[in-house]
Amino acid sequence: MRALFLIPGGSSQQLQSFAAVAAVADQLGAEVQVVCPLAAVPLWSLHPGVNRAMPFAYDQATLADWANLMGSVREPDFQLCLNLAPSRQMDLMLSMSHIPTRVAAAGFSATERITPVAGGWPNQAWEAFLQPIGVRLDADAFRLPLPQGDLEAAAAALPTGDGPALLLAPSGEASDWPANQWQALPAAIRSKLPNLRTLQALPGSAKLRGRAAQIASADVVLASDPVAIELALLLGLPLVALGRDASSLPSRAGVQGLGSATHLNQLGTPEVLAALGLG
Repeated sequence: MRALFLIPGGSSQQLQSFAAVAAVADQLGAEVQVVCPLAAVPLWSLHPGVNRAMPFAYDQATLADWANLMGSVREPDFQLCLNLAPSRQMDLMLSMSHIPTRVAAAGFSATERITPVAGGWPNQAWEAFLQPIGVRLDADAFRLPLPQGDLEAAAAALPTGDGPALLLAPSGEASDWPANQWQALPAAIRSKLPNLRTLQALPGSAKLRGRAAQIASADVVLASDPVAIELALLLGLPLVALGRDASSLPSRAGVQGLGSATHLNQLGTPEVLAALGLG
């Protein structure tokens, strides 16, 4: 069968849906296609269960965009659509499609109307969309597979030594933990753990496969960058997520949120060291 996911939102929202997409692909034997914003299309190249990612400007779509999407939706024989972008225009388009099962939280085109889960870990909240189609979701069990060659290249690029590797991934936003704190942290850690190896996360402009493999090569991740946080979770790594509320993270050993997203400048180095187990 073929399944269509309509997913608006940025990179974090796309990555948070990876486990649900994998569950549909695996349990239904589905060929999955995803419609997402243009900037998010490269992310889906990381997902082995996705056959195609199609760009669509959900908030600023022109008539030509809708016509192209309609053609892309009607051309294959989709049996299932999970729609996270209900709107009158989307409902009109889906009602003219031949997709028999259409799951959404609202809209007249939905054949299965669900109640979204408010709060909690967004990855597991997808369960509400999967229950009507008989798909089980254990988002915490999903792990993102990466090519062995990419992992070997990332491991070879690690700093020399045999100590644990800590990856630092600041967001670089104005509200981020101050840059001088990030810069001083490795020395503060080495005063307690002399053989520590630290590495700076690749910038957002780097190729996604390289970024993901670099994160996978670390032993621990300290991040405020949203994409790095989501990748670390999908890779099953120990993580301290700056600015993330604990309720928005999985209840997993080694994963914790620290500080408020709007008050990271008030977070001190001792608190970060303690979160890393070095307090």
